[in-house]
Amino acid sequence: MRLMDTRTRQVEEVVPSQPAHLRMYACGPTVYRYAHVGNLRTFMLHDLIARTADVVHGWQVSLVQNITDVGHLEDDSAIDAVGEDKVLAQARAEGKTPLEIARFYEEAFHRDCLALNIKPASAYPRASECIDLMLTLITDLVSKGHAYLGTDGTVYFDARSFPGYGAISGNRLEDLRAGHRLDAEASSAKRFHADWALWKSAGGNRLMVWDSPWGPGFPGWHIECSAMSLELLGTSFDVHTGGIDLRFPHHEDERAQSEAAVGHEVVRHWVHGEHLLHEGRKMAKSTGNVVLVSDVLARGHDPLALRLFFLSGRYRQQMDMTAAALAGADKRLSRWRARVAEWAESPSAAAPESYVARVYDAFREDLDTPAALVVLGELEKDPSIPAGAKFEAFVHLDRLLGLDLARDVGRAADVLPAGARELLDARAAAREAKEWAESDRLRTELAALGVAVTDSADGQAWSVA
Repeated sequence: MRLMDTRTRQVEEVVPSQPAHLRMYACGPTVYRYAHVGNLRTFMLHDLIARTADVVHGWQVSLVQNITDVGHLEDDSAIDAVGEDKVLAQARAEGKTPLEIARFYEEAFHRDCLALNIKPASAYPRASECIDLMLTLITDLVSKGHAYLGTDGTVYFDARSFPGYGAISGNRLEDLRAGHRLDAEASSAKRFHADWALWKSAGGNRLMVWDSPWGPGFPGWHIECSAMSLELLGTSFDVHTGGIDLRFPHHEDERAQSEAAVGHEVVRHWVHGEHLLHEGRKMAKSTGNVVLVSDVLARGHDPLALRLFFLSGRYRQQMDMTAAALAGADKRLSRWRARVAEWAESPSAAAPESYVARVYDAFREDLDTPAALVVLGELEKDPSIPAGAKFEAFVHLDRLLGLDLARDVGRAADVLPAGARELLDARAAAREAKEWAESDRLRTELAALGVAVTDSADGQAWSVA
């Protein structure tokens, strides 16, 4: 398996450090609101990696995905992160307790992942239940000279104590400036403006506070992933995934904390998914350009049409989700399910090895899912491949795709008249060869049998009158 490594900026071969056992950490949701479909595209990244490891390579996969239910501030993107904890802010807005908010949106996250066939992680550690792990790690960093107690009672990581800072994002400490100066007291409490909080001293109005060697407080956002990954995956693991927006400061800070604690590189490969646009604009709550899984359902689409749409683009390239693109994916999904159900009625035959190998190769080569879909489209139209062989191939390869393509097998469906299948296959081949006159002639023959054919960019679809 080859993946684009953000740190080295090149596609690299991923070889598990433990034989045939891929260990992976995926940054999970902050559970104070519904995940939008852009978030879910990111979460699908680790699912595709895990499916490739399992189906193509036969590896065991251990995946840890954190649940952030404390410590994530309203403006974590700034160096001097200030503001209210997002879970607390939403709890106040909805008139609920922080725990009620966190568990409600955590359950919604799991439902949305299930709707998109994103397989569950091996473990979902919650930040609020891992405070002791974080305190132990912070204490270790202080003892090793990588962290210190600021004059405001907050424990900060000493950014200048980690020479490798900036390898993921390309930022250099000497070029960084504070994101804002709204929290002048916190800025002056640091030794260097780019230092960040590991443990924040509690103010008087916080509901979620824990005791620590430095007084009552709560963890910074970045420390949770270091503590959880080191505890559950060890001091060296294979792949760390997340959205491209997490490169800085979150993953840059996480890398510094983890490596400062253990003295060596912890994550072998950093892999990031690109932004999802909606009708040409970045999908984000701040822009009001957010689409939820429930919105996709309200439009009458199968949620797995969203997954198929995501597969039509490379994970490390931006995608623009338009209404037309989503409708097209839904139509293709319905057609493939109908074809698989139809092929299931034919005698079984071995899946064509050449097609299966090409799809495997596409997934192996940096998750080239668009290329894999092209191969499946060719297989669908190939008149030389028996229907039973197409069935076996599509069902097997669906272990990679996760589209539930065999869902309609055995369900009542339109039955093609005798000879119509051969005419449809011949017409698909004619269209592939751009033999339009022959295509029209075959459409007329099909109409005489009571089979109506319509064409789209995804191919031909048929119905029986």
